[in-house]
Amino acid sequence: MKISELQVKDVIAMETGERLGYITDLDIDSQRGQLKGLVLTLKGKAMGLFGKDEEMVIPWNQIVNIGADVILVKKTGFSSKSEDQKFE
Repeated sequence: MKISELQVKDVIAMETGERLGYITDLDIDSQRGQLKGLVLTLKGKAMGLFGKDEEMVIPWNQIVNIGADVILVKKTGFSSKSEDQKFE
């Protein structure tokens, strides 16, 4: 599966049915060559305070299902960060 295929899918919180947004990036562990999680810009938060987008990182183990149109995730265990915060 290509990242472009993931980016067009809605990310939905399984517990609430809330649409969280779309994937904007991947969090990759370059030392191990493993996908750590999905990064998405929060819905309705684009161009937030001082023009920095707020992002949510969804750990890979929180992904329940990747379907044809949506990605279902558990809403616990997320972290939010502004765009200027870098990954390890």
